[in-house]
Amino acid sequence: MDIRRAEIIARELEQFILTGEYADGLRLDEVKLAEQFGVSRTPVREAFQMLTVSGLVEQLPRRGIFVRQPGPVELLEMFEYMAEIEAVCGRLAAKRISEAALDLLRKANAKCQDAVEKDDVDEYYRKNEQFHHLIYKQSGNGFLEQEALRVHRRLKPFRRIQLHLRGRMKQSLAEHRAIVQALNDSKPDQAAAALRDHVAVQGEKFHHLMINLKPRTDKSPNTGSRQRVLPLS
Repeated sequence: MDIRRAEIIARELEQFILTGEYADGLRLDEVKLAEQFGVSRTPVREAFQMLTVSGLVEQLPRRGIFVRQPGPVELLEMFEYMAEIEAVCGRLAAKRISEAALDLLRKANAKCQDAVEKDDVDEYYRKNEQFHHLIYKQSGNGFLEQEALRVHRRLKPFRRIQLHLRGRMKQSLAEHRAIVQALNDSKPDQAAAALRDHVAVQGEKFHHLMINLKPRTDKSPNTGSRQRVLPLS
C-alpha cells in the first residue's frame, strides 16, 4: 500500500470538496480518478478511506462513494465539541506535563514561527498538529487522548483551511505561546480557557470560515445528484 500516494490523492480531492468544485452528493468514480492520477485503483480506495475519516465522503452500500459536506450548524457543533475536549486536555496537562514535553512544545512553536515567516500554511499545520497531539498525550488520560485524536482527524480539513485566512497563522502562534505559558505555570483553568478559545470558531472566526466555505455550504443535498459520475475530462 502506497500511503504517500494515497495521501496526495486525498489532499487533492479534499481541496476540490472544500472549494465547492465537487458538489454535495457528487458520486466519485474510482476508475476515472485512477486514470486521472495515473495510478491503480488501490491508492484511490485508500484516499477514499482517509476522506471518510474526516467525513468529507460517505460510502453508500451498493451505490458507491459520495461527497458529503457538513452544513454550518453541524460544523459549529463539531468545533464546539473539539474546543471543550481540548480544554479538558489542557486542564489535565497543566497538572501533569513533563519538562521534556514543554520543551517539545516550544520547539514545535519555533517551527511554527519559521512557517509563518515563510508563509507556508502546510508546514505550519504539520507543526501545529504536533503541538496539539503533544497536549493530548500530556493529559495523562489515554481514553481522552484517543477521543481528541479522533475528533481532530474529523475536523482536520477545516482546521487547516482556517490557516489560509489573512493573519490567522500569526494569531494562532500567539495563542500557542499563551497555552505554553499556562502549562508551564501549572495553571489548569488558564490552560483550559486558552485552548478553548484557540480552537473555538464562534463569532467572527466562524463567520470568516463560513465565507471561505461558502461555495460548499450554500449547496443543499440533492439526491438526484448522487447518480452523477465525476467529470474528469
